[in-house]
Amino acid sequence: MKDLLLITPPFTQLNTPYPATAYLKGFLNTQNISAYQMDLGIEVILELFTKKNFEYIFTEAYHNNRITSANCQRIYALRADYLVILDSVIQFLQSKNPTLARQICTRNFLPEASRFENIEDLDWAFGSMGIQDKAKHIATLYLEDLSDFIVECVDQNFGISKYAEHLGRSANSFDELYEYLQTDSKYIDAITLQILDKQLKVIQPKLVCFSVPFPGNLYSAFRCAQHIKAKYPHIKVAMGGGFPTTELRDLKDARVFEFFDYITLDDGELPIELLAQHVCANKAFASGTFKRTLLLENGGVVYKNNSTKPDYKQTEVGTPDYSDLRLDEYISVIEIANPMHSLWSDGRWNKLTMAHGCYWKKCAFCDVSLDYIQLYEPNTAITLVDRMEALIAQTGETGFHFVDEAAPPALMKALALEILKRKLTLTWWTNVRFEKNFTQDLCYLLKASGCIAVSGGLEVASDRLLALIDKGVTVEQVARVTRNFTKANIMVHSYLMYGFPTQTVQETVDSLEMVRQLFEEGVVQSGFWHQFALTAHSPVGLNPAYYGITPILKNIIFANNDVDFTDQTGIDHSQFSFGLKKSLFNFMHGLGFDLPLQDWFEFKIPKTKIKGNYIATCLATDSYYSVQPSAKVLWLGGMPLVKEQSKTRKGKSWQTLQLSFHHKSDSFQISVDKDKGEWLLNVLPSLSPFCDKLRNYGELKTDFETRFDNFELFWYSKPIQKLKDFGLLVV
Repeated sequence: MKDLLLITPPFTQLNTPYPATAYLKGFLNTQNISAYQMDLGIEVILELFTKKNFEYIFTEAYHNNRITSANCQRIYALRADYLVILDSVIQFLQSKNPTLARQICTRNFLPEASRFENIEDLDWAFGSMGIQDKAKHIATLYLEDLSDFIVECVDQNFGISKYAEHLGRSANSFDELYEYLQTDSKYIDAITLQILDKQLKVIQPKLVCFSVPFPGNLYSAFRCAQHIKAKYPHIKVAMGGGFPTTELRDLKDARVFEFFDYITLDDGELPIELLAQHVCANKAFASGTFKRTLLLENGGVVYKNNSTKPDYKQTEVGTPDYSDLRLDEYISVIEIANPMHSLWSDGRWNKLTMAHGCYWKKCAFCDVSLDYIQLYEPNTAITLVDRMEALIAQTGETGFHFVDEAAPPALMKALALEILKRKLTLTWWTNVRFEKNFTQDLCYLLKASGCIAVSGGLEVASDRLLALIDKGVTVEQVARVTRNFTKANIMVHSYLMYGFPTQTVQETVDSLEMVRQLFEEGVVQSGFWHQFALTAHSPVGLNPAYYGITPILKNIIFANNDVDFTDQTGIDHSQFSFGLKKSLFNFMHGLGFDLPLQDWFEFKIPKTKIKGNYIATCLATDSYYSVQPSAKVLWLGGMPLVKEQSKTRKGKSWQTLQLSFHHKSDSFQISVDKDKGEWLLNVLPSLSPFCDKLRNYGELKTDFETRFDNFELFWYSKPIQKLKDFGLLVV
């Protein structure tokens, strides 16, 4: 028995838990509030994709005459082939049956339907990713074929990573969702409610909390709440998470509270603590005991935020707790042959946050007026690495995805240093702004600590529009920063945008040309185009006239986030969608760089005004960074083998030291005067990241100049420059 049951409703990711309930459980542990958590999505998927279950699905679809398309007829005809290997394929995707990869890759082991029609040359596409990834991709297509069968023949709302999303997206009225909830439960619902009911009987909670991050989780949350209210009326039900935080702030429809007793907004720790105290400890709600909570009072929806208790600091919320979750049963999938995309869907990652909110919080398209963006509060590096070590001990996983809006460069540096100091072997990735603080040396340091990839917004690759967005970067700066990451062997994914207010056709074409050159130069390896969407809580949404658009306002009684609008340009930006995405797919695979941009579109576009070597010119222009005295100096390499030599020139002899360094994949030598070489040998151990106190540039300069002249002349000499290529960093 537990007082609280925390649930992520179907569906989010197959490969790793959405972290909200783990964050909440970690906090509740600090308050001695008992809680159990479950990812209902993965549990439904694991029940759905079984041989036993699909035998029933095939039989019912046939008897009810639902198999109409040629694709589903093919799947049904091959049902024996699908069924005999289904359980084994799921085990393979759970990393429990790795030898099956060789069978899968033969291409005559799994049955194939429409998802395989446009399959790539897999040997080429997965040449850098390996046989396991190739097999995961083929197995993913196999599951997607079965998913297509479910959609056509069983439940049209089904999706592997979302369910009935249309009922939650831009739902200004509750009518459609409410009416759908009055119909009989669907097959997926039946599985969901059966699993939920079993857990309710075991846990016997007093309060069930649904964390709803996306529109694709909303319907299932309501259907589950409906079931609880009908069968267990004594249990209180709450909803929080990303969807209510961004969409339900203007909720007026009282019918929502037929399903939920409470809806909390923004950070959930304190609101849930107060609800738990009330529901579980029978403490009456007096004045000052609610935090950002919507509820029903006298037949109307009211918002109460009258608690005097402040929200918890990031250092106080505890370490996320992944206990109760079926961590060894998540399914790794690879939908497309792109290494960066596989990070989102392949492998299980421990989720952490470096900093609450965003340190920039200016981008015009972003919800910067809401607390989850606006209230910036960083953790300390020591706290973060303490939590990483705790999660490794609990989960056995050493991979981390920092889910920040934009990870702060200074904190990333401190985190990397702390990881190296503790001699941890980790793998991690995060989201960043492509800002100038990401120097080449900092990127090398991040890589040394285990950073493998970053994602960040280039958005519209136009300096005029980047300024209008208030992104705080230029295309030239993005090119140099992404080059720094790439040179450090950190993969770069770029979020790209089209259709921003006032964007012209010429700017869209020029933006595509910028993107083409970034991929051609090899400084960006992955990307995704999305069309601008107006949200109510963004600077554009709050001041649309400034950005040249007119919102189409509707009466809001339920969800309010995405807003329709008209742009003064009158351009139909959606016409560019296919061409932008097709060209990007080719660029990611190293193809199509020499094709005219016109070839990607079926309608006439203007020629680009961007010079063909614009990005190359940006990269060829060196940026000079003056070294601050307080900058830390690090040596990531080992100590050299030393050989003393004598040199003679024009009758003058002197002693030198030849220092032979062995790098992980290379070796090199430098030669320096003996006295300076001895100074360097004495200094290098003190520059190790394992040292308790790191030395800075100013200290080194002072130390050097007590014995020699002109530290800068030595620092920028050829031997020291060579050391910089192999791990002598200034950060």
